[in-house]
Amino acid sequence: MTSLNELTVAITGSGQGIGHAMAMRFAQQGANIVISDIDDDRATASAEAVRELGGKAISVRADVTDADDCTALVAATVAEFGRLDVMICNAGIIQVKPLLDVTADDWNRTMNVNVTGTLLTLQAAARQMLSQEPLSAGRPKGKIITMASIAGRYAAGPMAPIIPHYRASKAAVINLTHSASYTLAPDVTVNAICPGLVDNDMWKLIDREWSEVEGWETGTAWKTRTSAVPLGRPQTMDDVAGLAEFLASPASDYMTGQAINIDGGLTVG
Repeated sequence: MTSLNELTVAITGSGQGIGHAMAMRFAQQGANIVISDIDDDRATASAEAVRELGGKAISVRADVTDADDCTALVAATVAEFGRLDVMICNAGIIQVKPLLDVTADDWNRTMNVNVTGTLLTLQAAARQMLSQEPLSAGRPKGKIITMASIAGRYAAGPMAPIIPHYRASKAAVINLTHSASYTLAPDVTVNAICPGLVDNDMWKLIDREWSEVEGWETGTAWKTRTSAVPLGRPQTMDDVAGLAEFLASPASDYMTGQAINIDGGLTVG
């Protein structure tokens, strides 16, 4: 992959977790980083961590469910760095709840953050990207990466009964990615990342809540699920960041409209 030096990359939900891991990896490759999070303190701390690496970073508080916030995020990016090369629509939430217990409020909150938030961020980024020149002749004007999940890809499995609204939201993100890639071609590429069992705070929440639903000892859900991974280990946040780096690089310029599973082989077959 060609160096990402001086590319400007904005990442929503990057005050912690996978978003923060992406920010750190991109910064190590010389990219300008825009940290965005609904929690201003987390965003500020994440940007400071990037700067401690020697990278260039700013933080912007943004609620991805608010169109004005998404527009302001892009405006702040352009004001600081002159353009927006890559937008990673990473902000998302999960809730463990059996299908028949999911309320309208549960459903609406999950869809609002995971789907509407992705749409609004994507729209704001695309408007800017379409207005700017490509970095060099023949290249896209910008790249958008959405964060889906293997939960939005395959049929019913052991987790289907306890995260139905999350699964539906991630399937919608994949579908939105397909629509956006067709709409924005050839100027902007749009691809989705579908992680598997990532060792992060979100999965700690899933394990705790799933174990509570089933009456298991805490840690049982995580151990049971990760024991099925063919590559023999849980996924790290840096595994996900590595795929994001590829999608942001010139090596993926001819790729758009794809939803890529990165799950250690969990969904093989």
